[in-house]
Parts: sequence; C-alpha cells; structure tokens
Amino acid sequence: MSDTAEPETAAALREKVRDLLAAHPPATTGRTEFLRARFDAGLAWVHHPEGLGGLGAPRSLQAVVDAELAAAGAPDNDPRRIGIGLGMAAPTILAYGTEEQKLRFLRPLWTGEEVWCQLFSEPGAGSDLAALGTRAVRDGDHWVVDGQKVWTSSAHTARWAILIARTDPDAPKHRGITYFLCDMTDPGVEVRPLRQITGEAEFNEVFLTGVRVPDSHRLGAVGDGWSVARTTLMNERVAIGGGRVPREGGMIGRAADTWRTRPELRSHELHQRILDLWVDAEVARLTGERLRQQLAVGRPGPEGSAMKLAFARLNQEISGLEVELLGEEGLLYDDWTMRRPEHVDFTGRDAGYRYLRSKGNSIEGGTTEVLLNIVAERVLGLPAEPRDDKDVPWKDLAR
Repeated sequence: MSDTAEPETAAALREKVRDLLAAHPPATTGRTEFLRARFDAGLAWVHHPEGLGGLGAPRSLQAVVDAELAAAGAPDNDPRRIGIGLGMAAPTILAYGTEEQKLRFLRPLWTGEEVWCQLFSEPGAGSDLAALGTRAVRDGDHWVVDGQKVWTSSAHTARWAILIARTDPDAPKHRGITYFLCDMTDPGVEVRPLRQITGEAEFNEVFLTGVRVPDSHRLGAVGDGWSVARTTLMNERVAIGGGRVPREGGMIGRAADTWRTRPELRSHELHQRILDLWVDAEVARLTGERLRQQLAVGRPGPEGSAMKLAFARLNQEISGLEVELLGEEGLLYDDWTMRRPEHVDFTGRDAGYRYLRSKGNSIEGGTTEVLLNIVAERVLGLPAEPRDDKDVPWKDLAR
C-alpha cells in the first residue's frame, strides 16, 4: 500500500469505529454484545476477510482501531485469557479451515465466549512432537480418538481444543498425523490438574478415551496434520515471544522499578547486570516490533523461534537478578495455595513467583534445544542434524 493510500484507509477505519460506538455505546452495551458487534463490523482482525472479523485491510492498521476503541473506553476481549485461541487456533483455522469452520469458530473464539486449548504434547512426545502416539481411527463420519496429552494450558476452562493425532501408523512419523478440532465437553475427555513449582495448576494432562470427533471437525487433509501443526507452532512462538510491550514493559520494568525505589539494595556488580539486561530487553522489544511488521505482509516464519528463545532467556535472567537484588526478601513467596488460574500473570505477583514461573519459559512453546535447531537450520541455513527415522514407519520406531 502506498504512503498516500494508508492515511485514507486509516481514516475510513476511524469512521467505522465511530459508527460502531454510536450504534453500541460502551457505557450502555453489554460486554459480549459489544464484542460481537465489533467482530461483525470487521474491526476484530482488520486483516481478515470480510465476514470473518475483518475488512481485508493491512494488519498494521489494527493498532488504529485498538487505539480508538481504548480511548472510548470500549471493552476488550481479555486476550490473556484466550491467548491460545487468538494466537494459535485462529490463524490456523483461517489458513486451513473450510468456510463453514471459519464461520462457526472464529467469532466466539475472538469474543472469548469459547476458550481454546492445545492438545499437542504427550508424555513420550514433547520435544519430538512428531513422535506422538495418540490414535485417531476412522469410523464412518467420525474419528475415534484414544491417547494422552500433557502440559495443556487452559484445558480446565476450554470448550475447544486443537488436536493432532496419528491416523496412519504405517507412515513415517511426520506423514501419518491429522489435525482436528476437539470439543472438550465430549464424553471421554478427562482433564486432570498438574501442580507446578509455583504451587498453581496452570497446566493439565488430558486423557482421551473413545472420543468421537466428527470428520467435519478435521482441519486440512487426512495425513497432512504436520503441515497444519507447523502453522500453529510458528504462530505460537510469535505469540509467546513477540507480543507488543512498551519500553520497560514486562519483567524488566519490575526489576528497574525495584532498582530505582530501593537504593539501599544497589551494588556496582548488580548495576552492570541490570544495565546489560535493560539493553537486551530493549533490543528484543524492537526486534519484536520488526517481526510484527514482517507479519503484516505475510505469515510468520521460523524467525519467531528466535524471539521465543530471547523471551525465555531474558525472563529467566531478569527474574534471577530481581531475586538476588532483593536479598532475603527475594526468598519470600506470597502464596503456595493450589489454584487453577485462567492465565499467567508475570508482573502481578512477587519476585519469587516470577523466578519460579520463568523456569517453564524454556520448555513451553518449544524447548530451547529444539528452537536452537530451528534457528540454525531454517534461519541460518546450517546443515540439518542427521536423522535415522526419516523414512521409517512410525510403528517401527523404537520407543
């Protein structure tokens, strides 16, 4: 889009926002009703096609809409609570879903009326996700799914799940997988909490026993689930590591605030470390902004893996510095109560929570080791690691 055309498009979007606000004043309109109206007006994801929450506008202009609505006091859709749906399920459904699937799922997903979770990792297939063993067997117009998934965020609140399962054990592991949309309320779906080092049970394990998934809830072709899943995974890493934050947002902001308000805790060595981490956090923030600009003209690529790597390293180093800076206070922990939260709040609790919770950042969304391989092979173009399972049927792999 040319520089002269974009202001006209931005002006048109502002006009649509004014029309929305006039027809549905936030002060007198229920939250869900307003969000539905916003979606129907094409102001949810402006880059989506018309009728699917968008207007076919450049992705970069979403910020125009968001700013106008925030200034008017309009409600948001609580993106932290529905992050998996927004960041992973929605772009995958948009890319691979049928028109019926897009119309059925995208609107309640965006409004937050239906929460989503991700049924990918398994006890024996975490880092090597393509080795998964959950089976889906065709039975007429349905698939019967049996297996176990683990480390499932939001499973205890989710209505729907993105699910990958093995449909052809005779094919090599990457080629015998199919992608489904699974109703978490169906018979045979059992969710159990997994208590973490923080004391919370933010994650879950999910057992699938004879779960019947309609073939109409299959996403993509039979056996092509790995290609579909890669779209999900690339979007996941961007969602985790590439979220928009202001300068001194996130963990570095909390550490910097402690440094400024508690001069008695300072030392020369800690001063040097917090300066280094502040610069690293700012570089990561600006790199994330550049990645989002690239996304405005195409789908996410493997570069999102580098952002997720940086996110994990920075969170762990900053939280470690903050605990050290606080000395004995850093050893305190506010609450070990077993809870099942709806989202992660890195900045709303104490330094001890941030330190413990950040340990999971190098595992969730792809382990650091796996992401280093992706960056090496797909970004830097280095030779791939040797593989002895490339053309071996999954059923013949050693387990």
